[in-house]
Amino acid sequence: MPPPADTVKVAIEWPGAYPKLMEIDQKKPLSAIIKEVCDGWSLTNHEYFALQHADSSNFYITEKNRNEIKNGTILRLTTSPAQNAQQLHERIQSASMDAKLEALKDLASLSRDVTFAQEFINLDGICLLTQMVESGTERYQKLQKIMKPCFGDMLSFTLTAFVELMDHGIVSWDTFSVAFIKKIASFVNKSAMDISILQRSLAILESMVLNSHDLYQKVAQEITIGQLIPHLQGTDQEIQTYTIAVINALFLKAPDERRQEMANILAQKQLRSIILTHVIRAQRAINNEMAHQLYVLQVLTFNLLEDRMMTKMDPQDQAQRDIIFELRRIAFDAESEPNNSSGSMEKRKSMYTRDYKKLGFINHVNPAMDFTQTPPGMLALDNMLYFAKHHQDAYIRIVLENSSREDKHECPFGRSSIELTKMLCEILKVGELPSETCNDFHPMFFTHDRSFEEFFCICIQLLNKTWKEMRATSEDFNKVMQVVKEQVMRALTTKPSSLDQFKSKLQNLSYTEILKIRQSERMNQEDFQSRPILELKEKIQPEILELIKQQRLNRLVEGTCFRKLNCRRRQDKFWYCRLSPNHKVLHYGDLEECPQGEVPHDSLQDKLPVADIKAVVTGKDCPHMKEKGALKQNKEVLELAFSILYDSNCQLNFIAPDKHEYCIWTDGLNALLGKDMMSDLTQNDLDTLLSMEIKLRLLDLENIQIPDAPPPIPKEPSNYDFVYDCN
Repeated sequence: MPPPADTVKVAIEWPGAYPKLMEIDQKKPLSAIIKEVCDGWSLTNHEYFALQHADSSNFYITEKNRNEIKNGTILRLTTSPAQNAQQLHERIQSASMDAKLEALKDLASLSRDVTFAQEFINLDGICLLTQMVESGTERYQKLQKIMKPCFGDMLSFTLTAFVELMDHGIVSWDTFSVAFIKKIASFVNKSAMDISILQRSLAILESMVLNSHDLYQKVAQEITIGQLIPHLQGTDQEIQTYTIAVINALFLKAPDERRQEMANILAQKQLRSIILTHVIRAQRAINNEMAHQLYVLQVLTFNLLEDRMMTKMDPQDQAQRDIIFELRRIAFDAESEPNNSSGSMEKRKSMYTRDYKKLGFINHVNPAMDFTQTPPGMLALDNMLYFAKHHQDAYIRIVLENSSREDKHECPFGRSSIELTKMLCEILKVGELPSETCNDFHPMFFTHDRSFEEFFCICIQLLNKTWKEMRATSEDFNKVMQVVKEQVMRALTTKPSSLDQFKSKLQNLSYTEILKIRQSERMNQEDFQSRPILELKEKIQPEILELIKQQRLNRLVEGTCFRKLNCRRRQDKFWYCRLSPNHKVLHYGDLEECPQGEVPHDSLQDKLPVADIKAVVTGKDCPHMKEKGALKQNKEVLELAFSILYDSNCQLNFIAPDKHEYCIWTDGLNALLGKDMMSDLTQNDLDTLLSMEIKLRLLDLENIQIPDAPPPIPKEPSNYDFVYDCN
């Protein structure tokens, strides 16, 4: 007979005694259970004891998390969090260096547990640690020459404990002194510093900047880009990742008027070329966290264009109008300027109007009016001027080529540049904040200081080439822009390593090639609407849905590695979840790092019977998306979030690595619960498989005999004399 639902069977360890097997009644108060365990080993003062997981996590069992205890869990009877916190608080102030070092090591480990952290913080433990960093380290620096390893370990454990305690969000970052910030900054500014100390110091600075406006200003005064650059020139990718994270944080929190100034400093310090040489083109793979930080830097850099993108041109501003005059001068330099007389003024206006028409502006009389729409605003004019000055031959060729065509066949350079700039801003999401989960950086944008302008120059030449290939007229303008967007998007998905490689990819994506791709996709997605075909579809659809369902469940059996996101993305933890082969239990557990292949069931400690699942919720309905915090408000994270609700108030929270995995898991879980699979992926798979199946069934097989069984394998020949060596 199975045990009651509110009872779990566990083993409890106590040093020096045999483990005790017992049943825990989840309705009974935790204090009563601990007293019962203590009485079994004749231990007094049960209030000084607590239960914790005996695995590597060592997390305490509390009334809040006790429902996570599963049958077969191994627990340990240990000192209560309050007692442990009190003892460690005293031990880390010991006069003995060895005792202090051991205490700090234990503190760094225990601080990951929020229950212990709360008790230690209640003893003003954070303040004690900051005092040790501010003044205590100075006392030991005198001993550094003779006790360097001990000093390094002590400071490393102190900073690790501090980081772990702050990660719980119990204490505000605004409470720290300038002296503490200066001390942490000094660890970063030193050329030779222990890797673990440098890593944690960078993590602390990043968290300070992201979590407090006041601390941003103080950190910005203590840390300069020049002091961070040397850390990027090393070989440790983790230190490089933390360094770029600090630069991104300073960039993100800088006031609008300060960001351009900071971008100029980054350019002066050659940050882009250093990242290209020492990170992107280094002889090692770029991990996910580094890819994310490079993506964030890419987004923040492009967002500097937002101001120009949203600035309308002032038709009365002479400096802005001079840019248009410069475009005309470069294109039609051979034209001589008439004398400034009342008669020649009309000729000048007439000549300017004619030239502005050749340049492809919509408003020939006053082309400044073409730049009053935002986006792209003045950014389009900036791009045009850059193209005219830095790619002058190509610019003149495009303008003169089009001015010699018939009016209806000319590709209007001005109008094209404005619409292309707007399109490129949409593709690169200029003005949008970076996503918390995206790793989509493009190496080619780190190969040039003016990468957006160069990107535009390549694309405007592509647009002109595509216009000619399509033999387009002015009525086809929007069609040409759609083709160009498809060409650019397809080339970007290949992640070219340089702008030249991007240009080469575009050369292979001519209009003819795009037509072939579209035709192929259209054939694959062809939708037969005749009644017999619709009836056939209806007949075979359940069979196809069952096939999709089995594929989803098989993927769940393989399992997926998920990331535990917190306020400091750098300290990400991983966990793995997979479905048992009999589809009855979900196995899950924490991992130190993302695995390369499948994770065996026996290495995943936690289990959730499928029968206990009450519901699957997504997006804003997920419990972990209702919590406060900037991360929780991110749109892309919301789109990847789902939760399994089970028992009374328990849930298993997920953030999928990407949209594909999100669809796989939500479909699979709904299939397990006997519900419909509603994801976009299911619809796409259903359409594709239905189309393929219908095409197979409609093949012309007249007069072709299809055997019920495969043909027999012929007997081996009696000899192989017919085989000879060609050599």
